[in-house]
This record gives sequence, structure tokens and C-alpha cells, in this order.
Amino acid sequence: MSHAAMKLAQEATEAKGWWRAHRFLVLRRVSQLSILFLFLMGPWLGWWLVKGNLNYSLTLGVLPLADPLVLLQSLLTRHVPERNALLGATIILLFYLLVGGRAYCSWVCPVNLVTDAASALRRRLDIRGGADLPRATRYWMLVLILLLAATSGGIVWELVNPVSMLPRGLMFGMGAGWLLIGGIFLFDLFVMKNGWCGHLCPVGAFYSLLGRFSVVRVTANQRAACNDCLDCFTVCPEQQVIKLPLKGAKKGASPIILSGNCTNCGRCVDVCSKDVFTLTTRFKPKLDSSAQALPNP
Repeated sequence: MSHAAMKLAQEATEAKGWWRAHRFLVLRRVSQLSILFLFLMGPWLGWWLVKGNLNYSLTLGVLPLADPLVLLQSLLTRHVPERNALLGATIILLFYLLVGGRAYCSWVCPVNLVTDAASALRRRLDIRGGADLPRATRYWMLVLILLLAATSGGIVWELVNPVSMLPRGLMFGMGAGWLLIGGIFLFDLFVMKNGWCGHLCPVGAFYSLLGRFSVVRVTANQRAACNDCLDCFTVCPEQQVIKLPLKGAKKGASPIILSGNCTNCGRCVDVCSKDVFTLTTRFKPKLDSSAQALPNP
């Protein structure tokens, strides 16, 4: 195990205790596994509290929830959606406009369990370097799946969407689906750090567009206390969103992370021993940059 992997969150654990150094990570896993279990308990146990999947579900026979990206693809195929699908997609849109679009990726998406495992193992094995793709590639992937829906008359993406395949496979058997999920794990482990979620996934690209307008935000509210340990950069799946809010005091930059790519995973809050980061809203007033100036490097 590398020294960096051993040291990660060690200072935070010593300063704040194990729970406060890992609470958002634990809560995310509880959220992801609980949501997955709600869909599996019907086929597995016969308890149908939730019927459906992440694309469309009906809770207690009353509450419809629908993935707005799937609905958008359906509209492009020139199919008229049912009223419940429109209502369910509206509920989801409003929810993620509140909590942050990429929160779907870190708190709901089951594939995040796979990619986070690959990322943790990559750190443990101290694997560095690898392939490089522009993060904008995921937006071109989003355009591609929308064009496929419009030109083919079908939601082609759902045939290979790992977000749908993983729960569906657990319900009815994975078959060749394990090749795709295993491929994503190996790709993130050996080929590119945060390769799938950070560079290729069109679902994450769609929700990042919602995240541009969301209310809940992470802020480097105590950035003057930063000791440059880099733990936040190590654990962040979207490292590029941290730099300016954390280090931009001299430029007058807001400490609030306003990028739609932030997943609101809270891991930077966890691992910071100085409590530099916290969850807030986009309406929180900017800090006085002179009062919060960074120490000289």
C-alpha cells in the first residue's frame, strides 16, 4: 500500500474522529444500497413497495418517479409519454435542481459503487498516469445518445446503459452484463482515473447540466485554514471544480463550488482535518476575500 493511501483521511480521523471523517461516505453507501434494495425486494422477496426501476417507478402504487433523460429520449423518438411519466420526471427534475444534479451520481447511481471501488483500489495500489480524455467527451456522448433516439425511433442507449443493466441484472441475472460492468471497473482501475463517471458517462453529463442551477452546494468556507494536504483533491472525482473556490481568494473568487460537475458527495468535507469545506446553498453571501486570504505557499 502506498504511503499516500495510508495517510488519506488519517489527519481528519485524528482531528475529528472516525465518524466525522467518513460520515458522508457511509451515508452515500446507505443511500445507494437502500435504493437498490427497494427495487430488488419485489423480485427477490415479493415485497412490492416500489415497482419498476431507475427509469420509471411507482412507490406504494401512488408516487411516480421517472428519469428525465429517458423521458427526453422517448420524446425524441416521437412517442407520447403518459401523464405519470411526465409527473414523475417533473418531480425528479425539481428534486435535483434543489440538491444538485450530480448528486444522482454519488447518492443514487449503483455504478458509482463499482467506480468508487476501482478508484479506492487504484489509490491503494498507487497506480498513476494512464489515458487522457477531455471531460467534455461525456457531453458528446450525451449528444450521441439523443441523436440515436431521434434517428432510430428507439431508446438505443438503454440497451447498453450500465446504470440500468446493473439493477436489472441483479433482478434477473447479469449474463453478458457482467462484461460491461467488469469492463468499467477495469477501465477505471488500469486505464483512466475516474474514466467512466468523470469522462464518458452521458447520464452524468445530463445531470451535470441540472447541477448548474441547483441550490445545495459545497463551499470552501474556511479556505484560509487549508494546510495543502491535498486529501480533498485525492478523493474528489471532479478535481477541477475545487481549485478556484479553494485557492482563489486573492482573485476574489467565491468559495462556493458553483460548477455543475460537483457531485455533492461530501467526501472533501469528510477528509479535511481543518473543516475547510461544508455544505451550504448557492445563496450564501461571498466571504470577504481579504479576511480569508490564503497563507503564502
